[in-house]
Amino acid sequence: MRIEARIFGVIGLFLLVVAPTYWLMSHEIIGTVVLLLGLAFAGMLTVYLVIQARKMDLRAEDRKDAEIIEGVGELGFFPPKSLWPFWCALVVTIIALGPVFGWWLCLLGAAVGIWAVSGWCYEYYKGDYQH
Repeated sequence: MRIEARIFGVIGLFLLVVAPTYWLMSHEIIGTVVLLLGLAFAGMLTVYLVIQARKMDLRAEDRKDAEIIEGVGELGFFPPKSLWPFWCALVVTIIALGPVFGWWLCLLGAAVGIWAVSGWCYEYYKGDYQH
């Protein structure tokens, strides 16, 4: 968490320098307000991450003497093959073409989309890769 706090701290310092410079050069209110809101956001994140870093034990990323193998976690499960992403991409295409060719395509895409997303979610409940 300490590295993340440093990153947002550097972003906050950058915005602290840029906001008054922007105001002095442009005298534009909205851009200055946006930069100041970005500064506030970075400051809030920095304070939160510093507080959380004090509560946690040091992670491998935060220690200088850590080995690379200490930072390795579970990689997760990756499916060997699946056609469901293709069907979901086709559904997104159909829905995107709906406003162009007719709103009925959006309804058709939504109906096929329910089937495609359900198939993708439940693909490991049956067949060769059943859990």
